[in-house]
Amino acid sequence: QVQLVESGGGLVQAGGSLRLSCVASGRTFSSYNYNMGWFRQAPGKEREFVAAISSTGFATSYTDSVKGRFTVSRDNAKNTVYLQMDSLAPEDTAVYYCAARGRTRLPITLRAGVNEYDYWGQGTQVAVSS
Repeated sequence: QVQLVESGGGLVQAGGSLRLSCVASGRTFSSYNYNMGWFRQAPGKEREFVAAISSTGFATSYTDSVKGRFTVSRDNAKNTVYLQMDSLAPEDTAVYYCAARGRTRLPITLRAGVNEYDYWGQGTQVAVSS
């Protein structure tokens, strides 16, 4: 079993920045065995893909609306994945979730579907005021 705990959310003005963290743990957990994703869910909306990063950190993927503003990274020695969010806008307001997907699960490419991840955190709230 894998546990994921997000942190770093909060209230920020438009144009500001936040860095989210996601710490993974588990009795047999190894960061090199999981691709990681970030998703978000705004009130009244479905959960949507934000970014993903491969188990080694060499490959990343972003949804179009955050390209050039958000950066996903990871530190496998700390079992931690980050989401640096810059130039935040009110439409970025949501609960942000991190998720883990076994790297050998087929297909092995970075995935954007909610049902394509194996483990989820509880989420951290991000609110951007105009």
